[in-house]
Amino acid sequence: MKDADLYGGLVRLHILHHASREPVFGLGIIEELGRHGYKLSAGTLYPMLHSLEQAGYLRSSTRVVVGKMRRNYRITAKGRKTLAAAKEKVTELFGELFEDA
Repeated sequence: MKDADLYGGLVRLHILHHASREPVFGLGIIEELGRHGYKLSAGTLYPMLHSLEQAGYLRSSTRVVVGKMRRNYRITAKGRKTLAAAKEKVTELFGELFEDA
């Protein structure tokens, strides 16, 4: 198992978090995650976005931006519910990780 495999769920939650605030798109998320030290390729990120959409957590639409088609993703009601539940679980689990700090 690679370290990156451990972070996949966190990355997905981060995507949902940002999609709950505003529409997100692939390159924008890659750049956002880069600010946090994550280096995801398009080949890693786009399958995540597609799987989140297929599972019903995100919904996409396309629009033209500077003459190019851009797929934007928005969180769905199911995604909001899941994100809220995940926040509670993450708070509990990560609280244990940092008890000794």
